[in-house]
Amino acid sequence: MGTAMAVYVGREGSPLAVSAVATAYFAGLMLASPVWGAVADVTGRGRAVMIVTGTLATLAAAPLAVADGVWLPVGLRGLYAVFAAGFAPVALAIASERGGESGRGRSLGTFNSARSGGFAGGQFAAGILLGAVARPELYLVVAGLSAVSTVAAAALVDPGPPGGTEGAVVADGGAGPADADDRPTRTELAREVRARLFPAAGDRGHYRTNGLRWLYVALAVRNVTVLGVMALMAPYLVDIVGVAEAVMGALLAVNHGTQVAAMYLLGVAADRVGRKPLIVAGMTGSGAFAVLTAAATVPGATVGVLGVAGPTWLGTGLARVLAAGGALFVLGVSFSAMTTGAVAFIGDVAPAGRESELMGLRSTAKGLGGVVGPTLVGGVATLAGYPAAFALASTLAFAAAGLAGLALVESRPTGASGVPADD
Repeated sequence: MGTAMAVYVGREGSPLAVSAVATAYFAGLMLASPVWGAVADVTGRGRAVMIVTGTLATLAAAPLAVADGVWLPVGLRGLYAVFAAGFAPVALAIASERGGESGRGRSLGTFNSARSGGFAGGQFAAGILLGAVARPELYLVVAGLSAVSTVAAAALVDPGPPGGTEGAVVADGGAGPADADDRPTRTELAREVRARLFPAAGDRGHYRTNGLRWLYVALAVRNVTVLGVMALMAPYLVDIVGVAEAVMGALLAVNHGTQVAAMYLLGVAADRVGRKPLIVAGMTGSGAFAVLTAAATVPGATVGVLGVAGPTWLGTGLARVLAAGGALFVLGVSFSAMTTGAVAFIGDVAPAGRESELMGLRSTAKGLGGVVGPTLVGGVATLAGYPAAFALASTLAFAAAGLAGLALVESRPTGASGVPADD
């Protein structure tokens, strides 16, 4: 959806208008993710949260087939995000719980690998469909895929009973699902969710464990860079670098295609070398990605590689295509390292019954970067051009890596509990 909408909006509006596509999405993600995560934790009904939000997201996507102009599709994108935000916090909590302390990194890496495969397929398909079907048909495909994922969520099993408490005792002496009487009323649910989202001063200690709060800050700053650049990537590749639309889809798929293998391999690495090194390396690589993307226009539009110009259907010189592909490969590896390390870190330090909530706050940090980044980078690109905007944005990712390196305390379980980081 995002790739296609960015291209459609780019044909009718400015780079700032293109950036609004991502801003609307991440605004919805930022506001709704912790709410859905808290609801899942308090009720113990994560599967129901995924089914309800998935259904509503599908209904929000369907009207795009008849929406014209720039701002109505952007608004529907934001509404879609409010409901789509219910997926990741719950799914990550389930994957984390299934992995346990010793295999959390591997479990989360496997989940994120599958998720990245979907992203890669979606972006590649968007590039093909942009040149093959009209706008209404493309958006109907998006809505249909959303419906399929919602049906698949019905096969999941909730990770635990409400609030992280032990389940009711069943006849054989084991812990079973929580009794229906343990489900909170609507008033109790609203009160508990509000208390979690706006905790009292004495209920914020878990944010200090191993420097967790600084992880959220570093993630938000890093995401200003990457999400700001990626919001403009589709029109940048087509209009500035000069690649054909189908090649654009394939290049964007390099990022997520790389993640399919990297997420799993780095998930295993997170269980062996720890979470912090992956987080810092991933944020550093994110800055390098922005610099390399800015440099994709350095080769001339007709320059080949080792005397090979490349086929004309590329739309531009082979050197530019390889430069852009290399930048997106770096992003795929660095994002995999950062994400695997971050979600495992959160799973390590999250108190019982609050994992979906804290995974949701990670999405909020991502959403904050997604709101600020596209607007900031899009504004600079409107004034100074895409390459200058991307190069300037890279400095924030490098700053985030420095913050993570200084403020985080390794969380990989070694038999000792987490320790508060220095204020």
